[in-house]
Amino acid sequence: MAPNRNRKDRPEAPKGGDRDHIPMNALEHQLDYPFGDTLPEGGTRFEVAPGVYWLRMPLPFALDHINLWLLRDRQDGQGGWTIIDCGINHEAIRGYWETIFANHLDGLPVLRVLVTHCHPDHVGLSNWLCEGGDEKRWNVRLWMSLGDYAFARMLVGGTGASNAGGEFAARHFERHGLTDPTSIEGIRNRKDYYSTLVPGVPSQYRRLMDGDVVTIGEHKWRVITGFGHAPEHVALYSEDANVLISGDMVLPRISTNVSVFDLEPEADSLTLYLDSLGKYEPLPADVLILPSHGRPFRGLHTRIQQLRDHHADRLAETLAACKAAPQSARDIVNVIFKRQFDVHQMTFAMGEALAHLHALWHRGELVRETGADGIVRFHATA
Repeated sequence: MAPNRNRKDRPEAPKGGDRDHIPMNALEHQLDYPFGDTLPEGGTRFEVAPGVYWLRMPLPFALDHINLWLLRDRQDGQGGWTIIDCGINHEAIRGYWETIFANHLDGLPVLRVLVTHCHPDHVGLSNWLCEGGDEKRWNVRLWMSLGDYAFARMLVGGTGASNAGGEFAARHFERHGLTDPTSIEGIRNRKDYYSTLVPGVPSQYRRLMDGDVVTIGEHKWRVITGFGHAPEHVALYSEDANVLISGDMVLPRISTNVSVFDLEPEADSLTLYLDSLGKYEPLPADVLILPSHGRPFRGLHTRIQQLRDHHADRLAETLAACKAAPQSARDIVNVIFKRQFDVHQMTFAMGEALAHLHALWHRGELVRETGADGIVRFHATA
């Protein structure tokens, strides 16, 4: 069952309700959902593999939920739990965690908090969780990659660049054709967007690197880093459990957002992401994938090909548009997306449009020029 979204103490859901109750599309029918329509209630757990539990928390965005994971663990002779990913800073989500602490830890403490990457829905409550919640039940280490830990600390520290909001983001999107004054002012006013959702990150952490093997309870988990969606995203694969905790790198219903933001304005994020998908191909065809959004599924190789096909189609559309006339990223939003966006969603749509333009630009298929109006436009080389 989905969380009850009529409760005032929970994040407001967007109109349309829970995305996982939307009927499956044609591509999803090619995947296998072993738990059917099961969706854990907020504040409950659901076992998906021995010692691996699925938690589900609401989000106040169009993407209206995040999956979190609770794993049986033992360190230095002490039984307990590892938490994987955190949810955003929100009273309702802290309340759900307090319910988990009280009712679903079997009287054992949390031993570590592992975060897949720096985005607010994943790292938001990391400091609070590491300190044991409202009652300060424990004080444990945060485990992350260096790239994402450093990025989160930088954004919380208010360096000016924030990707999703503030003055630098507004200038970045203006330069790429988003000139609507209402949208630009909305982005400019979102300067506290990250720090509101992520009020703090622990001052110390333990570094995860590609190829590391982390023992959590009865299982060994190999770290697989990925790029393009986040600086150094961590996924975890257990051969003995035949489970992949994929974070945001492989999602069943939606494609992972791959954007170019203001902090790295010439990035080739899409190529990095597509190359990273190849790191999952050696995994077994029947591996159980635990994604951060959507339901657990099987069909990894099928899904990887679907994602590659999706981006190949978007790249072809982008290139065709740039052959017809010079295009800004704002122009390409209308080419590769067929719906309207609010300000929050527009930042990601702009970032993704620019990622497709940059993939072609870095390949040498497009050139870019800045017009007299200060807007960057791309056109085909042939």
